[in-house]
Amino acid sequence: MESKTLKYSPKVVSIFSGCGGLDLGFHLEGYDTIWANDFAEWAVKSFEGYFGKVIHYGDITQINPYTDKSIPECDMVLGGFPCQDFSIIWKQPGLNGTRGGLFRHFAEFVDAKKPKAFVAENVKGLLTANGGKAIETILKDFESIAPGYVVKPHLYNFAEYGVPQFRERVLIVGIRIDTGFNFIHPLPTHGPNGKKPYVTAGQALQGVEEVPTNNEKINIKEKTRQMLDLIPEGGNFTDIPKDHPLYVKGMISHVYRRLKLDEPAKTIIAAGGGGTWGYHYPEPRPLTNRERARLQSFPDDFVFQGSVTEVRRQIGNAVPPEGVRLVARRLLPLFTGDFTPVDLREEYDKMKAMTVKERLSYVTEEMN
Repeated sequence: MESKTLKYSPKVVSIFSGCGGLDLGFHLEGYDTIWANDFAEWAVKSFEGYFGKVIHYGDITQINPYTDKSIPECDMVLGGFPCQDFSIIWKQPGLNGTRGGLFRHFAEFVDAKKPKAFVAENVKGLLTANGGKAIETILKDFESIAPGYVVKPHLYNFAEYGVPQFRERVLIVGIRIDTGFNFIHPLPTHGPNGKKPYVTAGQALQGVEEVPTNNEKINIKEKTRQMLDLIPEGGNFTDIPKDHPLYVKGMISHVYRRLKLDEPAKTIIAAGGGGTWGYHYPEPRPLTNRERARLQSFPDDFVFQGSVTEVRRQIGNAVPPEGVRLVARRLLPLFTGDFTPVDLREEYDKMKAMTVKERLSYVTEEMN
């Protein structure tokens, strides 16, 4: 995956950057991250190892984008604000949670820098958190930033955009109304709704054993190996016979889940024990972090820093870079000027009057 060379590289300020998956997707389309921030020390080191010393390790709540002169002006603000309070896997305190409110710091960066566009990423659970009030409040907050932003959320399955993994995430794209740029989310390129077949886990892992970095195999107990021998390709713990002494009750579907080589992997998760690592097939073992990175569409020259557990967290929390490249490409004319401006005020007023459900439907219909 080589990055494009443009006459003008759009300048990006990135917050909640993690190890850099979202930035990498835009970088590969010619964008230039000039300032970034994250509070996870090892993720910052991984980001810096690839992008250079543009990332700052620190607490976003202690940074004031209005007064901090070290933060440069930019064309775009990117970020995946923390999702723990919005995840469908856990309880959903949403905007009432201490982390859910961190999205407001993203909004403050947009307000302070007035970029032509912003892209915010979050989990699918954001759409239902607090009975839908979380996403409603977030969209209204973004729209209220002067001079006004046309805000278009869309639920992506990144497998439909060339990632060898079924992974659903919400991308919220905002366009400043005075630009006149009518952004439309890109159609899927892969799978039943695309022109190409899915990229499979088997394809993604070809030759992975030759990659020297982040490829340590993880020791497992003999009991775990025996359990995996009972689970077929693409299966999980439910395939262990209920009358077998190794059967465990009360598990959820991602426990002891093995790859199915002829389709994309199931969602790679960031943390957890008790069979949540994701498991190889045909070998009865957990995936290595480099295999996880391949399934997340990271290039092999992206080296992750930290312990095996820490690297697993970085990869699992990241945005698959390949999954956002089409969004980055679709936004490029906004920065090159290669588009015919339209009056966005009508679009802005129309979308503000919609419910979240109506807006999501409208955005999907607009794509077709």
